[in-house]
Amino acid sequence: MTASWHDLARMEELGRMDTPIHRLDARAKAVVTLAFIGVVMSFPRLTLSALTPLLLYPVFLLSAGRIPARPILKKILVATPFALAVGLFNPLLDRQPVAAIGPVPVSGGWVSLLSILIRFLLTSGAALALVACTGMHRLGAGLERIGVPRIFVSQLLFLHRYLFVISDEAGTMRRAVEIRSGGNRTLRLRGFASLAGQLLIRSMDRADRVYRAMVARGFDGQIRIPRETAFGWRDAAFIAFSLAFFAAARLWNLAEILGRLCTETFP
Repeated sequence: MTASWHDLARMEELGRMDTPIHRLDARAKAVVTLAFIGVVMSFPRLTLSALTPLLLYPVFLLSAGRIPARPILKKILVATPFALAVGLFNPLLDRQPVAAIGPVPVSGGWVSLLSILIRFLLTSGAALALVACTGMHRLGAGLERIGVPRIFVSQLLFLHRYLFVISDEAGTMRRAVEIRSGGNRTLRLRGFASLAGQLLIRSMDRADRVYRAMVARGFDGQIRIPRETAFGWRDAAFIAFSLAFFAAARLWNLAEILGRLCTETFP
């Protein structure tokens, strides 16, 4: 099995843990996380310090849910190049100085690039923490119960399950390459292109066999998602406190206020 397969299985194991955060209704965690992402994306493009207090939300989910930070950070690092690609040319397009670090001026392009990276860290960290504290099937049930169309939930769960299929096929191909090359993992670009094509074909063939097996067992196009317990006062309190914190972080620069208080208290 490949490392990616182990990572996926690890996330499934984390979602089955029993902690106060895991016991919260999936609807509550989904609503709060969607609100969190909306608040993060609503800040002006040159905002930096005002975003930092929002880091408390994903950190709270991970610490209260006893989720190790390492697998979450590994997944964020893998996707970081995509976030970099979004703002890669900002320093070239926006050279107007908006701040300074000592005598060195800092252009708006560099500030916006850093803001993109911070937003990516916050939103991806919150989404991964949500999955790790809930599990995909419970999360699917929660999304469906807050009004997300069933077809979208089914597609999301199928995508998640087929990641295991692709990872398994990639592991098989990797072992075959290592056996045929005497343990030498170095491949030319042409070899990678061929392997990518073979992986696509093998994954599609495997997915077709999985689908036919599901139909033979009575699959009718809908994934049966187990229902959760009733919405309780703990879930309502979690939503209320979280939304209040998000609203305060959006209306006021909490980092600046805290820094000013510390400066006045400890001159």
